[in-house]
Amino acid sequence: MEEPIIVGIDIGTSKICTLVARVEEGSNLRILGVGIEPSQGLRKGTVVDLNAAASAVSRSVEKAERTSGFEINAALVSLAGSHVSSINSRGVVGITGGIVDHEDIDRALDAAQAVAIPHNREIIHVIQRGFIIDGQDGIRTPVGMHGFRLEVEAHIITASSSTVENLRQCVGASGIEVSQFVLNPLASGEIVLSETERQMGVAVVDIGGGTTDMAIYIDGDVWHTMVLPVGGNLVTSDIAHGLRLPISQAEEIKLKFGHAQQSAVSSEEQFTVRSFGGDAPTRINRSELANIIEARMEEIFYLVLQEIRRSGYDGLLPAGVVLTGGSSLMPGCRQLASQVMGLPARIAKPQNMVGLTDQLDSPAYATSVGLLEWALLMSEADQYIERRGPKTSTDWTEKLRDLLRRLLP
Repeated sequence: MEEPIIVGIDIGTSKICTLVARVEEGSNLRILGVGIEPSQGLRKGTVVDLNAAASAVSRSVEKAERTSGFEINAALVSLAGSHVSSINSRGVVGITGGIVDHEDIDRALDAAQAVAIPHNREIIHVIQRGFIIDGQDGIRTPVGMHGFRLEVEAHIITASSSTVENLRQCVGASGIEVSQFVLNPLASGEIVLSETERQMGVAVVDIGGGTTDMAIYIDGDVWHTMVLPVGGNLVTSDIAHGLRLPISQAEEIKLKFGHAQQSAVSSEEQFTVRSFGGDAPTRINRSELANIIEARMEEIFYLVLQEIRRSGYDGLLPAGVVLTGGSSLMPGCRQLASQVMGLPARIAKPQNMVGLTDQLDSPAYATSVGLLEWALLMSEADQYIERRGPKTSTDWTEKLRDLLRRLLP
């Protein structure tokens, strides 16, 4: 069988990254093509200039096609923005014949989706959290079990229909069909989390340029998701205003001299800038820069903590917080996150890649590589269905459910 080629397009506020990979034996991913392009026409994860965004996506796709030698026709696309929201729902059905089969599960999921969703929103993911049969909860694979009443707990993620359609048009302008939209923190979680962290309880926090995306995993499943409209671009904006600098120079200074904890920076360290209207370069204390950065980063982590508390799962995260995204590269970021949220924190980047991986060895590309992991799961699921046919034995349905659990709808 020919090894499948999979494609992911991570459309962020700061950058657009198109990756082409081949699924090799053992379900390993070999990166064949990389196309990284500065983002245009997007603000806080949503399209504000359709033509500019479409052009940036097109340039990224062309780079990936040139380096891989493949023509891209379809891809998984990342999704973020404050328009994304989630709810938990429960579906209840009677078990036909007294033994649970796939039709019962489908009907239960349909019942869970029968919630009041405004006409201007659409469902992006329906994630199964667990099943209950006749009051017995904690069931992960109900197929073949006896009972009369089946309940499913589902986490439903929705997004603005118009925003999703604008994103689909940006990708479609390059002649590419969107196979599926994947929420940023779910894609990141696929590549940076260990199975132990998923089971124990952990929060993935992806701090990008325009948004901070979060997903809480407990007992191996997603229990809560949230997108906050704050990110690294606000830090850059604060520096530009505080030091009276152009945005481009503020970004450069942030990357070169930035630190998220003022206490960790010597008060004697200085650097030179040329501010607006200045005739001569001005010397700035690095601790002054760190003070500006720490204030904004502390606010971001406090907003994340508020969201974790609002979810009600703040006492269920012994594995703490896993930070990804370009803004997590800021020195002192991990220590500040742990200090503000009172949880263990670590910074994670994509692992176990082969091929053209030099540019991708960074937390900034966790979502990009995570999209390929989602595509790999979908590819494995499709092959498994084709290989096994319509049989209903519990051994392969359990494996199939693990593959599809995070891919619905």
